[in-house]
Amino acid sequence: MNNLMNPEYPIGRNLFKDQNILITAAAGSGIGFSTAKRFLEEGANIFISDVHQGRLDEAIESLQKMNMGEVKGCLCNVTNDKEIEAMFKEAIACYSSLNGVINNAGLGGESLLENMTNDAWDLVMDVTLNGAMKIMRAAIPALKDTQGVIVNNASVLGWRAQAGQSHYAAAKAGVMALTRCVALETVDHGIRINAVAPSLAMNPHLSKTNSDELIAELESKETFGRGAEPWEIANIILFLASDLSSYMTGEVISASSQRA
Repeated sequence: MNNLMNPEYPIGRNLFKDQNILITAAAGSGIGFSTAKRFLEEGANIFISDVHQGRLDEAIESLQKMNMGEVKGCLCNVTNDKEIEAMFKEAIACYSSLNGVINNAGLGGESLLENMTNDAWDLVMDVTLNGAMKIMRAAIPALKDTQGVIVNNASVLGWRAQAGQSHYAAAKAGVMALTRCVALETVDHGIRINAVAPSLAMNPHLSKTNSDELIAELESKETFGRGAEPWEIANIILFLASDLSSYMTGEVISASSQRA
């Protein structure tokens, strides 16, 4: 059981040698940053975005210090059409083409529906669901020439019920539906679209949006007795973006160790 409790960080195998990958919401210390780091370790050039300039600059500097692939990035609010258009233009100007887009941006929270304001509901929907749609819509024409991939970040809450998460769960269920439907629309272009649905990934932001009691309860439900390390979710994203998942499109993989 020790290796399940303390998994070893993977060794790079050049799965994405000379490929160009765009990753949204990749600053900070969560799944996005871990995914950007793992793509670099697998030979890719990356273009990252975030909504916080200082955090973005720190992430780019940290990733560049790895001395692996190229690292570029820009500010982008995934709810803003003009900023999305500008991000894709800049990424393609840097690398001439994109092989993959990782749709990672999302926003959660904890609130009972009867206490939830329209603004709180709308914000989660706008970032998590509408943002995913807008990034996908912009990514499709950029990926046609390379027959590239899109990987969306969903959540097991798109399937499971949890009190206080109605807005987030509804948004993530929408991301799953987008994944399935748009995958059918893009298959003739050779574009694959899949999603990962994490259960519990540990990062500092989690404690800002959820109580310590809730996090402890969620950890206790996991078979391993812990949440996933962000890089463990990143590994699944890399699988879905790689040729190893060539027969998969429109699928959602549950990244969970919860008991059935």
